[in-house]
Amino acid sequence: MSTLEIRHNIVEQLLRIEDESFLSAIKTILENKTTEDKRQLNDYQKERIKVAREQLRLNGTISHYELQKEVGKWLHGR
Repeated sequence: MSTLEIRHNIVEQLLRIEDESFLSAIKTILENKTTEDKRQLNDYQKERIKVAREQLRLNGTISHYELQKEVGKWLHGR
């Protein structure tokens, strides 16, 4: 079965479905697939990823636990 035939078959089946929650789930799947293909990063985002990867490479990161301790100190003024 060709891609065109599959699409046609899906459209025909969708036209017969009355279950709103099922159609909503299909809509979500389709939106995720189409946005996944279109996702583009701008130059700023690419640079931030580059910097983050370099920090990770140089062990310039802290654990989640350490971060939570620092945030706690900051929030409680200690």
